[in-house]
Amino acid sequence: MNPDLSALDAFLEEADLDGYLVEADGEDSDQRYLSGFTAPDPFVTLYTGEGHLLVSALEYGRAKRNARAETVERHSEYDHRKNLEEYGQTEGGHRTLAAFLDAHDVESVATPVDFPLGTADGLRDLGVTVEADYDDTVESIRATKTDEEVEHIRSAQKANEAAMARAEELLAEADIEDGTLVFDGEALTSERVKQEIEIELLRHGCALDETIVACGADAADPHDRGSGPLSADEAIIIDIFPRSKETGYYADMTRTFCVGDPSAEIAEWYDLTLEAQEAALDAIEAGVTGSEVHGAVCDVYEDAGLPTLRSDETTETGFIHTTGHGVGLDIHEFPRVSEQDNELQAGHVVTVEPGLYDPAVGGVRIEDLVVVTEDGHENLTDYEKSLVL
Repeated sequence: MNPDLSALDAFLEEADLDGYLVEADGEDSDQRYLSGFTAPDPFVTLYTGEGHLLVSALEYGRAKRNARAETVERHSEYDHRKNLEEYGQTEGGHRTLAAFLDAHDVESVATPVDFPLGTADGLRDLGVTVEADYDDTVESIRATKTDEEVEHIRSAQKANEAAMARAEELLAEADIEDGTLVFDGEALTSERVKQEIEIELLRHGCALDETIVACGADAADPHDRGSGPLSADEAIIIDIFPRSKETGYYADMTRTFCVGDPSAEIAEWYDLTLEAQEAALDAIEAGVTGSEVHGAVCDVYEDAGLPTLRSDETTETGFIHTTGHGVGLDIHEFPRVSEQDNELQAGHVVTVEPGLYDPAVGGVRIEDLVVVTEDGHENLTDYEKSLVL
């Protein structure tokens, strides 16, 4: 993938800076995007219109083969050992980095806002101008996905759907004993379903740090991961957000299920949430703001007499989060589908995930993942929406 970095060029020119500097490991999304390289330890990427990497001897060969950069250099090319011996680990490292910058005619750099403070101060002490990029320029560039990136996300979402199908299978095959779901003679727990989800994702080349399988009152907290036995006649929220081990791109999807007979309120909430999601999907197209899409969801809920954070910023029940967020190399990235007025553009990949919550009732959330297009959207999620199993 060769990203279009013309916006980064324009940012550097307007700011009158020589380059953009990232010091992070390969799990950092800006680092991976600019360098096309991953490593478990921090390394340096310098962008000056071209990419230049500074890596350890350990990573040099692999970086030469795999990185998306004009040059790949080792610390040893800048008297690194001598610098460490003469100035110590910290200042010596800063002097090596300063020499690398000087070799590329760089006297001033922009950095991500989370750039290491010690490195920034060390470079400043050596005469390099270091300014934080408060506009998050690289993240903004990352938000507009190439066709290749969309395919990476689509692939991760297919794996996600396989994992959701496995979770649904467990729920559908469970028996009900004294109000508790039972599978293979044991209480079916949130932990068991999560384990099966993770196993299925591994089979499809994806991994996840955690997932949500929350039942009843647990489901009334949007970020409660859930625990313990799952109950019949209660809403069960399953929210899975895996990452492809090969490409690093995320997917995201939520479904709400009920084994048995949902309460009248949960059934009503489910239908309202489907209506709210459809309203949001109908509103999405390039040029629309995230706040307009979010407002479409709030309209549905408020018209039904339910609270939202738009109507009551202190409410603890009802619609108590935003409508969605960007997805890519990060699970939460730009743009926001919220009260913020950021404009959606063709190529943005966002979630649409309205929901309703009350500990006395439970929770309902339905989430799809879509690509914004010039005249609407393409839904990357191909999974049925049905409450009762």
